[in-house]
Amino acid sequence: MDTVALALSLKLAFWTCIILCPLAIFFGRLLAWQHFPGKALLEAVIALPLVLPPTVLGFYLLIGMGSNSSLGQFYHSITGNHLVFTFDGLLLASVIFNLPFAIQPMQRAFEAIPNNIREAAWCCGLSKLESLWRIELPLAWPGAVSALALTFAHTLGEFGVVLMVGGNIEGETKTIAISIYDRVQAFDNNTAGIMSAALLLFSLVTIGLVYRLTYRRRRYGR
Repeated sequence: MDTVALALSLKLAFWTCIILCPLAIFFGRLLAWQHFPGKALLEAVIALPLVLPPTVLGFYLLIGMGSNSSLGQFYHSITGNHLVFTFDGLLLASVIFNLPFAIQPMQRAFEAIPNNIREAAWCCGLSKLESLWRIELPLAWPGAVSALALTFAHTLGEFGVVLMVGGNIEGETKTIAISIYDRVQAFDNNTAGIMSAALLLFSLVTIGLVYRLTYRRRRYGR
């Protein structure tokens, strides 16, 4: 087991979830209850990572964050470092390619909350922020758990975008998925098999948790 790559993958997944959690709540709630021009386009942009080949998404992220891009130059002017082939660039790419895995479950969770519950909270004197914190989020918790679980698992298993944006730098951008690829290339099938089995088991448990929460919500209505 490549413990360095595993630790880096866990670190990447953790910070991706931390950053995406408030974004998922904001955009999930916005898309669930608001109607505005361009809503369908916004939903399509968020869903793009689901249908784009990882290498295509990785290519555009590589160009968009490269040293010749506005974002890359801005980052370099602040930090003195390049954005691509670094953990920071990898984290930004991870946030982008995980957008649908975080936002869509939250959107479905908020859509399942009846409008009269929110209106009753407002009639009781709660502000919209208080209603979100005390009423909506407790009701939408299965969506939040599903979003975090899917985001975490998908980050651990992503390969194409990670390789395009981060490369294969030991301790910096070499994740567990890339380490598995390296082991296969080196004909070390035993180590690759152990790491693959660990990711397979984790992914299976994650998907089982998501389906369990979905089943419970449909059965008990909460």
